[in-house]
Amino acid sequence: MKPKQLKIASVSLPFHQMKKFFLLFLFLGVFAEIDAQEINWISFEEAISQNKKTPKQFLIDVYTDWCGYCKKMDRNTYAFAPIASYINENFYAVKLNAEQKQEIHYLENTFRFVAQGRRGYHEFASALLQGKMSYPSTVFLSKEETLLTRIPGYLNTTLMEQLLVYFGEYKYENQEWTAFQKEYKSNW
Repeated sequence: MKPKQLKIASVSLPFHQMKKFFLLFLFLGVFAEIDAQEINWISFEEAISQNKKTPKQFLIDVYTDWCGYCKKMDRNTYAFAPIASYINENFYAVKLNAEQKQEIHYLENTFRFVAQGRRGYHEFASALLQGKMSYPSTVFLSKEETLLTRIPGYLNTTLMEQLLVYFGEYKYENQEWTAFQKEYKSNW
């Protein structure tokens, strides 16, 4: 009896070799997953607490559960290993649901969810975005917890890399954004 054959692009493989190829691809897929790095997202209160011990700048991802571009940014931008690694090393990464129901206590203030229309909003998200509720929005705070900037909209990996280096390496202290962006060469 002949071994079963599998035809792949006009190449005929015996069944036992086909199993080896399948296991190899499965093995490589597992290592590809292990190589992926995730961002260490924490709450705003946790970031404030950690900042008192080890000062770092903040990156705050303001999102909603229903926002398609927020999910796309999670899948494409934040899942890109060099970006995740850079954020973890240089920033406190905060995910802030702009419609969350939990209160946030900061600087002797209590920020709450405000029911409005079909959904509502969280007062802290509104304060960070100065009432311009656009999702996703990326907010950068200094280690002194002052607002550096807020950027509305989807950020691809190229633009996110530039922003991370601009703020993460304190380029904003000595250089205008447009000049930095013109001369910046990707390291990734």
